[in-house]
Amino acid sequence: MLILPITRVLVVVFHTVILALVLLGTVVRASSLPANKALVNALKDNYGQRAEKRGKAWLKIIKESDALSNREKLERVNTFFNYFHFVDDIKLWGEKNYWATPIEFVGVNGGDCEDYSIAKYFTLLELGVPDKKMRITMVKALKLNQYHMVLAYYETPASVPIILDNIDGAIKPANKRPDLLPVYSFNGTQLWLNKEKGRGKLAGKSMRLKRWSSLKQRLGVDNLRQPKLKLE
Repeated sequence: MLILPITRVLVVVFHTVILALVLLGTVVRASSLPANKALVNALKDNYGQRAEKRGKAWLKIIKESDALSNREKLERVNTFFNYFHFVDDIKLWGEKNYWATPIEFVGVNGGDCEDYSIAKYFTLLELGVPDKKMRITMVKALKLNQYHMVLAYYETPASVPIILDNIDGAIKPANKRPDLLPVYSFNGTQLWLNKEKGRGKLAGKSMRLKRWSSLKQRLGVDNLRQPKLKLE
């Protein structure tokens, strides 16, 4: 991701949130992925046989994890997606900040931090983890001096969230991640501006985020994008 001084980062993020374009988005439902057969066929047709195998492995995770506890679901999903390749958007998609759908992420076998977090979020929704317990969170990665995105899980509204991250693969409470400074977070319905670790001030509907609204309109198998860089 683009490395910027922290003051400039916060200004850019503030304008991204407050002045976000007003494309309308639909509320995320508990089931946002296509039917199994359609998903696997789309992966094979658009990205090849290896993508088809990854799709089957993804669906197996979903099928076999349904009866697990929420913590076990978080561990399994986090581990699965962290095996994917990290690649900057400009190299993979030819633009600086493209939010890939989970199907595109699985199809191309990689992406950047937004793609990991988004894929984990939608997969956990499929497993019945409530939307209200999760927030996709934009942070400042202090050691790297750059934007970063993680998925935060709140057992209760007052809980310190636990963090699913592709940089540090171990799931840890937010208060054990002093390297992350939260900036804003969102889920299927709400948007928060973060003032301190694990907490945030409600700032409206998540549909205010242009890329989030665009992503939700692309969740199906139609018009899957082809990467500029082939990872396999």
